[in-house]
Amino acid sequence: MTDFSSPLKSLKAGHWFKLICGASYQHLPAVRNLVLAYTLAGADCIDVAADPAVIGVARDAIATAIHLAPKIDFAPKIPQPLLMVSLNAGEDPHFRKAALDPEACPTDCAQPCVSICPADAIAFPSPHGVILDRCYGCGRCLPVCPIDQISAVSHTAKPEVVGPLIASGIVQAIEIHTQVGQELEFQQLWQTLSPFVPKLRVLAVSCPDGDGLLDYLASLYEVMTPLPCPLIWQTDGRPMSGDIGDGATRATVKLAAKVLQASLPGYVQLAGGTNRHTIAKLKAKGLLHPDLMSASINLKSPHPHIVGVAYGSFARQLLSRVQTELETFSNPQLEDHPHCLQTAVSLASSLVSQLKPFIPSQPLTPIEHGRDSPPDSSRR
Repeated sequence: MTDFSSPLKSLKAGHWFKLICGASYQHLPAVRNLVLAYTLAGADCIDVAADPAVIGVARDAIATAIHLAPKIDFAPKIPQPLLMVSLNAGEDPHFRKAALDPEACPTDCAQPCVSICPADAIAFPSPHGVILDRCYGCGRCLPVCPIDQISAVSHTAKPEVVGPLIASGIVQAIEIHTQVGQELEFQQLWQTLSPFVPKLRVLAVSCPDGDGLLDYLASLYEVMTPLPCPLIWQTDGRPMSGDIGDGATRATVKLAAKVLQASLPGYVQLAGGTNRHTIAKLKAKGLLHPDLMSASINLKSPHPHIVGVAYGSFARQLLSRVQTELETFSNPQLEDHPHCLQTAVSLASSLVSQLKPFIPSQPLTPIEHGRDSPPDSSRR
């Protein structure tokens, strides 16, 4: 039987690190490489789309990482991370794709949508304009289109697809995205999930701020109890904005402090606006576990603290240059290119180690084009 005790210990100890691959992100080669690198770097939880193909490659990447770890000298002793799937109770910005008609685009357009897309999901010429498996719905293309012809198409994750995967143990955790005012939708989703809840190792509820937030979360807790597993309140401070600077992380830190002060049953974990500034902001506010705080800061013990951080856009962007390099090879699997693998794990561990000081951050090595195998000229 697989041992998931290490991630749960991290949760209790305030060292919890979660990778968010994206509730709408379905680019299988990138998902696989992200999961492999962050598992080797010591992530406790991997959050993916409710898509059987995505779940399959994530599961394969975790297994590959567990197999590789004892054989490479730049990976720490790693836990078996929990595999989490995201679901939505009602409409949510994480569950959408961009859409555009390339035939409607002027031939002389400067194509600002192409340059602003962080996922390389818009390309011309293209039969659809948007490469759907790459698009994760960040929405940055919407306001820059000079003719306002890009739209967002929402979708709903299917819990009936995920349920059997929970029952079989393939998926060990779920995250429910919700917003204030969606209690009916949450109740309906919870009713569908209830037969599978006893098999869960962790349950997360992700919610942005809003009028009446704390009362709303308290009402959700009443819907969910009793629970057989730990509950995480994920404070989605600024959804879909984790890689755009200092201001984004202030929103999620402020929201985490607000939820902590409410003393709701369960743990509090950040997301939505998490980036390179997040840990420093948490330390400045005294919101981390005492083990992670500076000795010069006098904290009451015990004191309310967040248990961890989830990184989405920022974690993916951190490894983007490695993925770009891999896409020049005929075989883009990370483990088949040792130099890229070392660089990816070094980059990932530079983020993970901020929450896990006992895991050393590895020195970076530059990617040299073609170091591991000759590029395939047929790829972009």
